[in-house]
Amino acid sequence: MTPPDSICPPTVARLVAPRVALASCVRAWLVRSTMCSAPLPPEQRLNRFPATPFCAITWMIEGNATLVEPATGEEAGPGDAVFSGPRTQPCITANPGPVHTITVLFFADALHRLTGMDMSAQINNMAELGAALGDEWRALSAPLLAAADDEARIAVLEDWLEPRWRQERGSEGALWAPIHDWLQALALRAATAGAGRSARMVERRVRTWTGHPLRMLRRLARAEESLVAATREQQQGKTSLSDVAARSGYADQAHLSRDARELVGASPRELITLAQTDESYWLYRIWV
Repeated sequence: MTPPDSICPPTVARLVAPRVALASCVRAWLVRSTMCSAPLPPEQRLNRFPATPFCAITWMIEGNATLVEPATGEEAGPGDAVFSGPRTQPCITANPGPVHTITVLFFADALHRLTGMDMSAQINNMAELGAALGDEWRALSAPLLAAADDEARIAVLEDWLEPRWRQERGSEGALWAPIHDWLQALALRAATAGAGRSARMVERRVRTWTGHPLRMLRRLARAEESLVAATREQQQGKTSLSDVAARSGYADQAHLSRDARELVGASPRELITLAQTDESYWLYRIWV
C-alpha cells in the first residue's frame, strides 16, 4: 500500500559501497525506486547509462523496463534478473510506470575470474541472468527477491559471493581503489600472467578479462574521473573545464566535451546541470 502523499518520499537513487571483503570484486550497488514518488512524466521515467567497463546484474523488484536505445525492444518485468556486459556506448531504458530495482556492478575481470566467461563476447550484451551466468546464479534471485528490504537483498548476494571471491582472490588485497588504480593493477597483472608477455598477449588477456582493450579502458577511466572532478569543483563554485581537461590529459576542453558526448551522451557542462534537473540522469547525480 502506498503511503499518503504527506509522507511519501521523493524518488530514491542510492549508491551503496560493497563490504570491504568484496571491494576488489564489486564496484558498487545501485538502488532505484519511484514507487512512492509523485507520478513522473514519460521523459523523466528514462534511465540513462554511460559506456562502462563494468558488468551489471539488475533485479526488477517491482515495475517494468524496456531498452529503448539501442532500440532492441528487450523488456524485463517484476522478478526478472538481467545481466549486462561492458558497454562501448551509452544506453537508455524506459519505465512505463513506477519501478523498484537493485543493481550490482562488477569489475569485469573479477566476474571473469568467478565464472570463466570470455568478457570479449559480452560487450554490449544483455541476457537473462541464468542464461548468461548459469543456474547457480539464477538461484540467487529467489532469496534476494524475498528479502525484507534493500539492505537485506544486498546481504543475500554478498554473503553468497564473499567466500567465492575470497577463494579466487587469494592473498590479493581487498581494499577499494579508484578506477585509475584498478586499471593500473589490471595492466600489471595482464603483463605478468602466463608465459607470453608480449604486448599482443597482454592485450588479448585484457580483452578476455574485461571485454575492452586497454586503450578503451583508459579512455573510460579518464572520462569518469574528469566528470567527477568537474562536478565536485562546480559544487565548490570553482568549475574550470579547461583546467579539468588539462589535468586529465585531454588536448583541450573541446576534446573532453567530445569524449563525454560519445561515452556518456552529454558534455560535462550539460551533465552537471542535467544531473540536478532531469530525473533520467539520476545515476550521474549519485555517482559523485
